[in-house]
Amino acid sequence: MFPGPAASPLFLIDLALRSGAAVLLALLAAVLLRDHGRQTAARLGAGFILSALAYVVSSAPGFDLAGPLGWPLGGLAVGVNVLFWLFARALFDDGFRPRPAHAVLWLAIVLMGLVQTASESLGPAPVAAALGTLRAVQAAGFALAAIAQALASWRSDLVEPRRRVRLVVVAAAFAHTILTVIAAVATRGRPAAPERLADVAALAVIALIAAWSLLRTDASGVLGAAPRQAAPATRDLDPAERKRLAELERLMREERLYRQDRLSIGEVAHRMGVAEYRLRRLINQSLGERNFNAFLNRFRIEEAKTALADPGQAEVPILTIALDAGFNSLGPFNRAFKADTGATPSDYRRTQLGGDLPNSKLGAKRASG
Repeated sequence: MFPGPAASPLFLIDLALRSGAAVLLALLAAVLLRDHGRQTAARLGAGFILSALAYVVSSAPGFDLAGPLGWPLGGLAVGVNVLFWLFARALFDDGFRPRPAHAVLWLAIVLMGLVQTASESLGPAPVAAALGTLRAVQAAGFALAAIAQALASWRSDLVEPRRRVRLVVVAAAFAHTILTVIAAVATRGRPAAPERLADVAALAVIALIAAWSLLRTDASGVLGAAPRQAAPATRDLDPAERKRLAELERLMREERLYRQDRLSIGEVAHRMGVAEYRLRRLINQSLGERNFNAFLNRFRIEEAKTALADPGQAEVPILTIALDAGFNSLGPFNRAFKADTGATPSDYRRTQLGGDLPNSKLGAKRASG
């Protein structure tokens, strides 16, 4: 598979780096599947890692792309960027669930990789170069989408280890993708030995960082939601924490601070006179919440449920109830409400009021709920 004449010092360094990266990647995938195989983020992470492993092998100097392993490994290697994006979504969004459309997208990218692999060995050079450039463009696109996902929810993330993982793993993978794009564009999809060596060296460093991060953090808390703890009163809180927790509850239940538009955890911490990281830790460890917006939505949904079950508010439009509770629009409210109760707001209201809704308002409520 690898020709003998290529055994130069540069080739040997490249081979050593690839071997080390491959071993680390294989171990990471095995650990994720063994210890956290039931969690979506772990399965997608393992898929991403195995796809990266296919890239390490298929991009090696002298690898026979026309051989029996060339086409499947080449195709899987192209799919690494899609899986990286899906892994980032599952890791940083607790409500994310893969859909069939995601599998179709991954398959389309893999098929493009198979076509590129065939063109490398059978097709004309311009076609292979064009496909190589297209591969670099899609890699950059999915990397940017993954980084956008990480940044979009970073401020509301209450899981401190996961916040660190965002900065370490995602930033490193993004840097590697950018290097890959630059190399692919500069060499028109056909990187030479020095570019390949720099590429695999970066990947080996990323594999080391990922392994180190996984071993030093509680991966179960990072990769998936832990069960919400029963009640803060049952936890062993020191007096200062109990005081902060009581103040937080007062702000939410008495002042209804959750109604404030675009409320951030920094604003709440400022109102309480505590450091933001202390408030994040308090909400996460004492209340079992993993996301600040989800924490706020718990109070918003509670208020909305009370209003929807109130006969005196039977004629109040559901949109008004949603806005009064702190939601910015009806769509997010409907999704959050159904996720919490299993029913749409209009169905919940109808059930709570025994179906006794004014006929003149029934159609409007069905449309809005």
